[in-house]
Amino acid sequence: MKPRLPLLGAAFVAALCLIPLSATADSTAVVDLTSQLTGQVDVDGLSAIEVGGIVILRGRTTDLAIAQRAGALTQNLGYTRIANLIQIVTPPDDAAIARQAERRLAMHRALDGCRLRVDSNKGVVTVAGKVNQELQKDIAVDLVRQIDGVRSVRSDLSMNRSY
Repeated sequence: MKPRLPLLGAAFVAALCLIPLSATADSTAVVDLTSQLTGQVDVDGLSAIEVGGIVILRGRTTDLAIAQRAGALTQNLGYTRIANLIQIVTPPDDAAIARQAERRLAMHRALDGCRLRVDSNKGVVTVAGKVNQELQKDIAVDLVRQIDGVRSVRSDLSMNRSY
């Protein structure tokens, strides 16, 4: 009979240790709130995650008011503890981006004979025109994508029919 008593005591202690673990597991559950804020604020890479009762907001915007609005919208959802880590970045200089893109495209030997136009709007660059080979489309897009301030690149390039 005596060997069972320590075994039952150890099982009871183990059960008591598991109770606090299951209670705290719920408080550290991660809840993604991003979809509830998307479309209401213009934040690049918006992420809203609730962990342990604190909502963490991440992303990038050029306007402080937009970042503050994201925090206010989160409060309207019923959350009081918010860590607003949205970065405020300087807006891209579209004229400088377009000039640098035109320069890079004109200087690259693999694009000789191509007729390209570049337009930049809030860091979104559109490369349009005619290329002689399919590979030149990829080269043009990759060159522009490497420029500081470029958020994304759209390609409106087509093949030159004379080749």
